[in-house]
Amino acid sequence: MALTSGIVLYAVLWFLTFLMAIPIRLQTQGDVGEVVPGTHAGAPEHHNLKLKAKLTTLVAGVIWLVLFWIITTGFITVRDFDFNNVMSPLPVSDETGG
Repeated sequence: MALTSGIVLYAVLWFLTFLMAIPIRLQTQGDVGEVVPGTHAGAPEHHNLKLKAKLTTLVAGVIWLVLFWIITTGFITVRDFDFNNVMSPLPVSDETGG
C-alpha cells in the first residue's frame, strides 16, 4: 500500500467513524428542556466533540491497522470477489526456475 492510499484510507475511515459517533449520547436543547429562543429544539446542548474526536482517532486507527494487514498480506484479494470468473487466471509460475 502506498503512503497516499494509506492516508486516504485512514481519512475515509476517520470521517465515517466520526459521523457514526456524533449522535451517540447527544443531548439536544429539547432533551434538556432549555430551548434558546430562535433556535431549534433539536440543536445540540452537550455534544462532547473533543472526546468523540479522540475516540474516533483511536477506533479509526485500529480499523486501519486491520485493513492494512489484510491488504499488505494478501489475506483477501480482489480475485476473492470475482464470483463470475471475469478476471483472467493467475499466471502459472515456472517451477523449473528457468
